[in-house]
Amino acid sequence: MSNARATHLTRRGILAAGGALGLGAVLAACGDDDANSGGSDKETTAAKSGPWTFKDDRGTTVKLDKTPANIVAFTGVGAALYDYGISVKGVFGPTKTTDGKADVQAGDMDISKVTILGNVWDQFNVEKYAALAPDVLISTMFDDAGTLWYVPETSKDKIAKLAPSVGISVYDRQLTAPLQRMWELAESLGADMTAAKVTDAKKRFETAATRLRAAAKAKPDLKVMAGSASQELFYVSGTNLSIDLEYFKALGVNFVEPPESAKKQGGGWYESLSWENVDKYAADIIMMDDRSSTIQPADITEATWKKLPAVKAGQVISRSPEPILSYDKCVPLLENLAEALENAKKVS
Repeated sequence: MSNARATHLTRRGILAAGGALGLGAVLAACGDDDANSGGSDKETTAAKSGPWTFKDDRGTTVKLDKTPANIVAFTGVGAALYDYGISVKGVFGPTKTTDGKADVQAGDMDISKVTILGNVWDQFNVEKYAALAPDVLISTMFDDAGTLWYVPETSKDKIAKLAPSVGISVYDRQLTAPLQRMWELAESLGADMTAAKVTDAKKRFETAATRLRAAAKAKPDLKVMAGSASQELFYVSGTNLSIDLEYFKALGVNFVEPPESAKKQGGGWYESLSWENVDKYAADIIMMDDRSSTIQPADITEATWKKLPAVKAGQVISRSPEPILSYDKCVPLLENLAEALENAKKVS
């Protein structure tokens, strides 16, 4: 990871740091904190040919003559909409792995049926985008400045001229908030939110949340650490900005919390540790970033890692720092952590 040792913070540098973590939290500018109170115009969702309006988390209201048909989205957003029955024409962001398979962030989408405008950071084919005749571009936002995730800084103005955009905030709030916003967005786009698949997924999410709360209450002394690995460094995430960790903490999970001073270089998201100091924090369970940009636990060769009590006890699970924002995809996140807490022993 070439930017892991950067001494200043850029969006690319934050991304390179990997998950817990990474996410463009330290972009300059300030946004409208009240933007996340917006909602969709539910009166127009039934008429596919009628006008469409949606107020996003920047406080921007997009108005079109008809419901968008040619949708382009960040890969994870496309995956969430897919779970609600809405298909996108094009995607940008991690979509295809080096072996040609669907990236973890693509969810259940058939990636052979979407146009991939960019698969890595700073890659976005504006010509291909224009050729899709986009009605709207949708992405998440990892700051309060309204910065659209994976839309390159160098070409954002060209991209903005081709179609209006919608931003869903995943910054400094609990998971349930962006889940609800994605629900509202899908509904506005014509999704059937009364379908059994959709309503069942929401019920399973609520059941999983109850299970996780109970598991955390039963073992309050177990410490959970959220980590991410690069070749040079190990990153320990704090809970105060990440939607998943904020939610899990609210349910009672006891997390390792690096001090704010230690997270400065990570824009407030995480602390960077050398592999020699990977044992700085005592942890009984370690949640590791599952994104393809990071090193997965099975591939970590550092001796210091292998000596960690949680690793030796087999108490390492995966974490999705960029959750696909459908209830269906978020259920396993809660269930896996609940199961880990239920089965884990105190080893720290």
